[in-house]
Amino acid sequence: MSIGTAGLFDRPVVCPVLVGRASVLDALHRLIDGVEGDRCRMALMTGDAGIGKSRLVAETRAYATARGFVVLEGACFPQDRACPYAPMLDVLRAYFAGQSPEAMVSAMGPFTRELYSLLPDLAPRPTEPSASSQQPPPPPLETEQERRRLFDALAHCLIGQGAERPVLVVVEDLHWCDDGSLDFLLYLARRAAAAGARGMAPLLLLGTYRVEDADPRLRHWLAQLDREHLAQELALAPLTREEIAAMIAAIVGRRGPPATELRDTIYGLAEGNPFYTEELLKALMAAGYLSDGDDAGRGNGGATPEWRIPRGVQDAVQQRIARLGSPAREVLSLAAVVGRRFDFGLLRHLAHVDEATLLGLIKELIAAQLVVEESPEQFAFRHALTREATYSELLARERMALHRTVAQVAEEIYAESSERRLDDLAYHYHQAGVWEKAVDYAQRAGERAQRLYAPRAAVEQLTRALDAAEHLTTSTRSAPPLVSASRLASIHRERGLAYETLGDFRHARADYEAAIEIAQTASDQRAEWEALLDLGVLWTGRDYGQAGAYFQRALDLARALGEPTLLAHSLNRVGNWRVNTAQPREALPLHREALSIFEELDERRGIAATLDFLGMASYLSADLAGSIHNYERAVALFRELDDRPGLVSSLAMLANRGGSSEHGSRTSDAAELAAGVRDGERAVQLARAIDWRAGEAFALFILATVLGPLGAYARALELAGRGLRIAEEIEHLQWTAGAHCALGEIYLDLLALPAARRHLERGLELAQEIRSAFWIELTTGYLAWTHVLERDLGRAGAILGPVPDTEAPVRSLGERWLNYGHLQLALARGESALALRLVDRASAPTLEGTATGETPRPALARAEALTALGRTAEAEAVLLDVQGVTERQGARPLLWRAHAALGGVYRAQDRAEAAQHEFSAARAIIEELGSGLADEALRDEFLRNATATLPRPYRLSPRRVAAVRHGGLTAREREVAQLIAQGRTNREIADALVLGERTVETHVSHVLAKLGLDSRREIARWAADKGLN
Repeated sequence: MSIGTAGLFDRPVVCPVLVGRASVLDALHRLIDGVEGDRCRMALMTGDAGIGKSRLVAETRAYATARGFVVLEGACFPQDRACPYAPMLDVLRAYFAGQSPEAMVSAMGPFTRELYSLLPDLAPRPTEPSASSQQPPPPPLETEQERRRLFDALAHCLIGQGAERPVLVVVEDLHWCDDGSLDFLLYLARRAAAAGARGMAPLLLLGTYRVEDADPRLRHWLAQLDREHLAQELALAPLTREEIAAMIAAIVGRRGPPATELRDTIYGLAEGNPFYTEELLKALMAAGYLSDGDDAGRGNGGATPEWRIPRGVQDAVQQRIARLGSPAREVLSLAAVVGRRFDFGLLRHLAHVDEATLLGLIKELIAAQLVVEESPEQFAFRHALTREATYSELLARERMALHRTVAQVAEEIYAESSERRLDDLAYHYHQAGVWEKAVDYAQRAGERAQRLYAPRAAVEQLTRALDAAEHLTTSTRSAPPLVSASRLASIHRERGLAYETLGDFRHARADYEAAIEIAQTASDQRAEWEALLDLGVLWTGRDYGQAGAYFQRALDLARALGEPTLLAHSLNRVGNWRVNTAQPREALPLHREALSIFEELDERRGIAATLDFLGMASYLSADLAGSIHNYERAVALFRELDDRPGLVSSLAMLANRGGSSEHGSRTSDAAELAAGVRDGERAVQLARAIDWRAGEAFALFILATVLGPLGAYARALELAGRGLRIAEEIEHLQWTAGAHCALGEIYLDLLALPAARRHLERGLELAQEIRSAFWIELTTGYLAWTHVLERDLGRAGAILGPVPDTEAPVRSLGERWLNYGHLQLALARGESALALRLVDRASAPTLEGTATGETPRPALARAEALTALGRTAEAEAVLLDVQGVTERQGARPLLWRAHAALGGVYRAQDRAEAAQHEFSAARAIIEELGSGLADEALRDEFLRNATATLPRPYRLSPRRVAAVRHGGLTAREREVAQLIAQGRTNREIADALVLGERTVETHVSHVLAKLGLDSRREIARWAADKGLN
């Protein structure tokens, strides 16, 4: 009997056994079992469409259910990219299924408001807040806090239920996932891992995706998982020829393998894909190609058509459709118009049939393997290609009419829950050509997507709204416009913001410019101001020249409008632009005016933001003390307001509280330096916690520039490298330039000159590209110094340009570092008198007349110039002071240079033993710093180049080496220092060492003299630092 038409749709054509996936299934079982012991895990299955991911998910679901897991599932579909949190809505509905309102309230805990925003038709409505006085809109970064709160709400539900039973969360087809859901899954994976480490809720996250459909955003998401080792990936390969043969035998129902020709034909067409194998077998059966007595099969003249995607599936679908009754075909067409997934209730209204009739028709579709049941109320096409093949058979006019009907019926039956249907209504009315309603629903859907932090979905919906508006304009040119100019400007601006969030400069710029043009035409000055400010902010990542023009126009418009809040925001933007174009002192009065406005309005967020701007302006004005004061005030306010992005910015800059390579050391107090490092660490941690990638990149490279001068080279390089990778991933050109500059600075300090030059040259290219005068000046100064050390004085002079007026005060931090580049070049050329004038200029009082003490780095340059001029006594005094300061700071890189320079002074004074002592001390510190570098090549390069700056050492005995390492103390003197650190008196030391008490007093005097200390307490501290206690 032929296996063809008879009984074909009585049973599904699905392989009854799982073939070729034993190893993957075992791995999934181990993951399930591991969740119970190891608490929390994440797995990703990847492979081509139809490779068997869903089948393995079903097997995993059954295994987990049998072991007491709660299984929550969500799936992604192509249109879901424009529907924020679509798969998570499925998960939430499964979570709350069957719960009473009281139980739901209890389960939601403190997150009712957040969950209501996602499920307005299901979650209890939160209590509305009382009306309050109007406040200006929060800064754009405030949305990060709301997103974190929303994520906390979702995690509360999932991990909360897992407190009693383990949970399996499945999300299929992540390549169609919206951005918000991807962000939440990453957050949940991180939190689940942390929760597992604390013995909290057991959880397994299982996702699937197609490699061929992975776009850049998904690849970036996967890279984040890889970096943090959060997920185990299970890649599904195509089945082998033998495994396909086993599938065919299992489906057809024969014992033993099928005929070779049939196997090879199927394998050649399906290429080892299980789903395509099933589809092809289904088509062959429907066409009567297979029978019990014809293992080889038969076709049209023996020719086998080539299987192509989607043509082959479409042919198979059409053959299946042809066997359906007319009512079933009509229902299938209606379902295809609705979408990949469709509700039973909606389809019943569309088909105008009763429930029993529709159930019968859907059963017919399920039997034909066109549709699957997902829940009692929801069905879906078995595959996206199945739906597309069905949809493409409809005429364009037919599709439009059906979309209109779907939209109207959905609008009617979902009237009470229309908010969560905005995406569908926008899509259907747009496809139907009902432009007025399409504009309304698409704009609302886009704005909702923005609120839910889904910029890609926002772009899609707002594009739909603008297209509909264009059709309306075209069709009603002689009539009053149905979409106002202000509304059009608003839609363009909203889409521009979404594009900017996605890093799409070109499209964001086009939308902002369109918003300006429309606003000007409509004389809507506030909308024009908003778009001007938006364009300025957009250009700051590309070109500060362009940014400044837009900020100035926004400022002029704000003054004309007379709205204080707009004026203050504009002043801050213009001020920050001046900061980045080497005019930080001109920025200060603008920020102060903004601060005065916000203080008068008692607008605390504006005050905090302005203090942050003031901190940066002061910092780049070379006023470190003023900068720290403003940042400390900003941090206090940001903490009070729980403004975490603001905290990241200010804490990162407070890492410089003790000083930096550019400013030098503000204090000799090691405790304050350590406090700055802690501020920087907190900034990095907080940026990561709120998933603010740009803030994390900034905090990372700032912290690296603080750790480098302390000799923590390995960690500094690691942090700066991470900052660079993040900045490049998100295409933040300014922070990419900053990270390159930080790496160049650290490699320069390590005397790894080729690496330093590569990073600094790239940093300078980017700084010039975005026209940031500060980064240009800073990077140029470092690059010139690198060329000097490479003895390429011509290139150093070429990039520095003319020597500045040594009588003119330094006006900015960038100018100070350019001056330092000229200083190094002058020293290399033997122009010692010029070098001395340049170091005087770098250490001169600020314009306000506040004296700044000379910090170690310029002091070293002063000593070098004085030595070259023969003023060795003055140089010695400077270097002894530098040694004292850097020793107390723990600034080992500067300390070894101070020892080396002082050795040179002593050699010039013919004090050979004292010189050798200093050179040996420098060498010991160099070796100590080198030992902290894990990179062998970098360590060897540093040791080779650093020791090359010192004279060849005398061959010292081990005893003498130990003495040099410990400030020249003899073994006995080191023993005395060790006992002092233990709190012993001279009498107790004498007894312990079997010495006279007077002898001990002599040793103590020698220790004090050799180390330059004043008290036994200082000896104890020194001994502790050296590990002698």
